[in-house]
Order: sequence, then structure tokens, then C-alpha cells
Amino acid sequence: MSFCDTIWQDVAPLRRAILAQPFLAELADGSLPPESFRHYMLQDSLYLAEYARVLAIAAARAPTAAGRLEFSDGAKVAVQVEEALHQAFFVQFGVTPEMGREAEATPACLGYTSYLASLAATRSYEELIAGILPCFWVYWEVGCDIKPRAASPNPYAAWIDTYAAPSFGEATDRVRALVDEAADNATPATRAAMATAFRNATRYEWMFWDSAYRREVWPI
Repeated sequence: MSFCDTIWQDVAPLRRAILAQPFLAELADGSLPPESFRHYMLQDSLYLAEYARVLAIAAARAPTAAGRLEFSDGAKVAVQVEEALHQAFFVQFGVTPEMGREAEATPACLGYTSYLASLAATRSYEELIAGILPCFWVYWEVGCDIKPRAASPNPYAAWIDTYAAPSFGEATDRVRALVDEAADNATPATRAAMATAFRNATRYEWMFWDSAYRREVWPI
């Protein structure tokens, strides 16, 4: 099997835990409290700003034209999604400009973005893109899992549709192909480090939704 297929199977327990998240179950049936979704959207806005920077670094470090194009396009899309949050979801769910300006990254958000930034600054290109991939692939799986069982009407329908869209699946497949290509040309030690990066980023995906459901703040 390819590197991506292998690590995807390896993290199956993490993926099951993500799909069982109360945040996602309640989002699917439309009962998620708006306060939890507002918390998530504010944190996601902060996350996307940093994720776009990490994608831009991946584009600069990519050894192929395909990698440079894919990750630079990804960085652009992350910025565009961040803007869309302000224009659509923020308005729908009562997030004011002041709330956006005053939002502080939670421990889960700061931990995730700092981890990706550390991969970009101190680790190999291969590890970096393996750490980038779960944000694509996990969201694609979540979107595809929720879409068929989502209540209708649903206040979160636009969010569900975004991540169940075929275009998002196609973007995920392209990043997977880049990660597989990098793994094919990597040493066993580098492939092991890639697996660790992928696994850690997947853990952070669970932590991100869990923190939103609990409306996490700093304990002190």
C-alpha cells in the first residue's frame, strides 16, 4: 500500500474518535449550541491564518512545480475561506468584528498551529506536508460522513456542504499524491517521521473540535 493508505489505516482509532465527537454529532443533527459553533469559528479563523502561512512555506520548499502550485493555491484558498467566515458565518452566528479582533487562540488552537509552524521551521519538507495533510483529509472524511445523515433544514448546512463538496475531495487527493510522492523518495527514517507528523496533526484535529465543544479557555 502507499504511505498515505498505510498511515490512514494506522490512525483509524483516531478517526473513529473524531467521527464520534459530540460536536460533530450535534452539528449533523442541527442541535449544536450556537455558542459552541461561534467558539469554533473564531478559533478556526485564527487557525486558518496560520495554516495559510504554513502552506506558503510548503510551496516555497516544494521541489516540484506541482507541489509549488498546489500549496500556493492552498494558501490562497485558506485566506479566502477566512474572509468568507467573516462575511457569512460570522454574520449568521452573531460574531462581531470586535469579537474577531479580541479572540485569543486556545491551548488546542495554539498547540496545533505552533506544531505546524515548528514542522515548517525545523523539520523536513516531507514531514511538513505529512503534517499538513490531515487538515484536508480529516475534514473530507467528516464532511462525507455527516452529509448523508445531516438534518434538513440545518443551520450548519453551508459548513457541511463545504467539506463534502467534490472539489474539496479533489484537493485532498492532490495533496495525498504529493505526500505519497515524497514518501516514495524518502528514507525509512524520514517516512517514520512523516507518520509521526501525520498522527500528531490528526490528534490535534480531535482536540480542536473537543475544545470547541467545551468552549475551552485558558485555565489561568
